[in-house]
Amino acid sequence: MTKVETTKQTYSRRETLRLMAAGGLAGLVAPNLLVSPALGQTAPAKPTGRVVVGLSQEPTVFHPLMAHIEVDDAVHFSVFDALFRMDAKGVLQPNLAAEVPSQKNGGISEDGLNWRIRLRDDVRWHDGQPFTAEDVKFTIELITNPKFRAWRTGGHALVRDITVVSPTELTWRMEEVFAPYLSFLAETFIVPKHILGKEADPNATAFSQAPVGTGAFKWAQRVAGDHIELVANEDYFGEGPYLERLVFKYVPDMTVLYTQFRSGDIDLVDQAYITADHYEEASKLPERVVSLETGASLESIYLNLGKPQFKDPAVRQALYAALDRTAIIDGIYYGVGTLTESFMPQESYYYNPNLPAQEFNLDRARKILDDAGWVPGSDGIRAKDGVRLSFTNSTTAGNNLREQVQQYLQQTFAEIGIEMTISNMPSAVMWGDFWLKSQFDSAIAGVTYLIAADPDATNRLHSKAIGAQGGKGSNTAQYSNPEVDALLDKGTRTFDPEARRPIYHRIQEIVRQDLPFLPLYAATNVMGRKDGLQGFEPNANTRTASWHAAAWHWKA
Repeated sequence: MTKVETTKQTYSRRETLRLMAAGGLAGLVAPNLLVSPALGQTAPAKPTGRVVVGLSQEPTVFHPLMAHIEVDDAVHFSVFDALFRMDAKGVLQPNLAAEVPSQKNGGISEDGLNWRIRLRDDVRWHDGQPFTAEDVKFTIELITNPKFRAWRTGGHALVRDITVVSPTELTWRMEEVFAPYLSFLAETFIVPKHILGKEADPNATAFSQAPVGTGAFKWAQRVAGDHIELVANEDYFGEGPYLERLVFKYVPDMTVLYTQFRSGDIDLVDQAYITADHYEEASKLPERVVSLETGASLESIYLNLGKPQFKDPAVRQALYAALDRTAIIDGIYYGVGTLTESFMPQESYYYNPNLPAQEFNLDRARKILDDAGWVPGSDGIRAKDGVRLSFTNSTTAGNNLREQVQQYLQQTFAEIGIEMTISNMPSAVMWGDFWLKSQFDSAIAGVTYLIAADPDATNRLHSKAIGAQGGKGSNTAQYSNPEVDALLDKGTRTFDPEARRPIYHRIQEIVRQDLPFLPLYAATNVMGRKDGLQGFEPNANTRTASWHAAAWHWKA
């Protein structure tokens, strides 16, 4: 297959750093690359055909502002729009907004506190009602409504004095400078005021099961436990849609998911993609395009620091020393995966390459525990101050490679006097309240710490983001370090990428020392699609391969 390249404006590394590393605040207004057909591709004049996307976890949350997980984004990106989108090069593009505001174009004041957003005037909701600035105001105010169970409030909570100037323009003031906010808005889908504004309880709405957006596809139906079907929005203002139907099919067993891709029942594999053990065979399949793509997520053993057995840093250090990560990557993941010590993607300008390298050493692991007073009992399991060094590890049932890792870890940890039991569950249970409300002991999870391309990790690492303690965010590890909190706050108030860089380097140093999670590898995703599916582009700055399904179409 001849690879089709989308023509785009290109930027040097330094230009991109200067213009985009601060979330776009340095002044880049990129051409809108999401509203015209990709050059070199012949798209149909009318939506035709369908694509079946395979997912290993079931999307269940369709209100995009409520707490959800990565697979839900596959649906959100197709049904809804944001003010901006982050493209595959890490450049913000206008979406519902007519331009990306900046200090250069006057959309953001020199002190970073006063914002003006100009909107498109040709957008309609799926029910035909016009989209206006009132919807944007309503969305931000809903997120910050204390009665609403918002996915995350970071950045939004700083917005003050939202004023609708006209149907296509609004302004607001930031309580304090927040450099990542443009990136946050790129993952904030706008919802309709004329529907949700009438609801007495914002958390219990019919909209949540039959969403109405402005996106390229409209909601058709959901068959729980099986699939979700979307249909083309032929009145869409942007690029596409070129497909008549878009189907998200739920296949919980990763081996079955791959088998259905191989047989042709699935056209494209989204999260959790094709497992590494099938990569070699998949890459040789006829009429399939299979590639290794850098992902933004970190595969790790996620520890719940609210549990007594993980409060002692010595336990976390010993567990990390007992990880033979090279053996796991080579023996279980067929070499697909990159060793890392950080949550920051290695492609990021803010990645710290000087963190101490983990060394697999069981004798050292035993000594760490001995020195910390964890003494083996009659059954060989260590204990200290009445706390037995035993815990459960959980992940999605049917993820055969993670299950192999669990069995390997169970045996290895037992050699140093630690008992790990395995308790896996269906994705809807695993990544529901069990995960979101920190009810697990430990988990194997792929977690993305950044929002779009901005280095801020407040949502995952700040103590105010601990949902189980009443916070707003996704710090399900219940990690709390005052210095990290202060650095995260400082980083969000700093526009200059070069000034931000040492801040995030230091955060990575502290997190590497504290070990709230034990890194296994930086994700490399095995992406697969049928030959002939055009318009697809991987994007490590989003959480879903289906981030721009509006551009997909079949080769004529």
